Amino acid sequence: MTSPATHLPAGYSLRVMEERDHPSIAAICKAVYPNEPPYSHAELVAHHRVFPEGQFVVQHDESQRAVGGHFTLIVRMKSFFLDDSWETVTAGDTFADHDPAHGETLYGADLIVDPNHQHHGIGRALTLAARELAVARRLWRMVGGSRMPGYGKYVNALPPDTYIARVKEGTLVDPVLTAHLHDGWDVLAPIRGYLPFDVESAGWSAVIDWINQNCPPPAGEEVDRLPRHRPL
Repeated sequence: MTSPATHLPAGYSLRVMEERDHPSIAAICKAVYPNEPPYSHAELVAHHRVFPEGQFVVQHDESQRAVGGHFTLIVRMKSFFLDDSWETVTAGDTFADHDPAHGETLYGADLIVDPNHQHHGIGRALTLAARELAVARRLWRMVGGSRMPGYGKYVNALPPDTYIARVKEGTLVDPVLTAHLHDGWDVLAPIRGYLPFDVESAGWSAVIDWINQNCPPPAGEEVDRLPRHRPL
């Protein structure tokens, strides 16, 4: 695995989140998720308290501002349904479900990049930093939920699984899911209501995962064996 920092241009650096980053993170969140309240200071403090080494930022060195963030926790996926919402898996954004003693999965709760600093390799660097952590902690995999902001234009024409298949084969490009696929994620299933406020995605997301090939899979822990609340 290449070093995460090698994917950043000059003038950017990767580090763990600090309290001084909270206003910048809230501003990025407001820009990326305009229909949702941004992270509060209390929520980001909770993330850091629960799992400080799992909260990453990329800093723009000249301004000393965080311009991207990746927030993670360790979970036991058997404790959840495959189509649980972001709110459920993150315990209402408290990260109270962080379970380093029994968890086998590094859960990517969020990856956000300031729109003014996108297309600089920031998302890729943050993704690789989290994967380095998964390898260091001998976790079997990473799991997350990918927005599909291109799907809103196709919701009346294509089922979500067909849309995902076309994005995977390259006949359609999704602004977020395509980037995740390029970064080595795989799609497990589409789910409705993961981010209910996400109008661009028509309420749909994709469950994505990345497998740590250096760690043997725990028996019976496969994500595709998890039950659903409801069928597609």
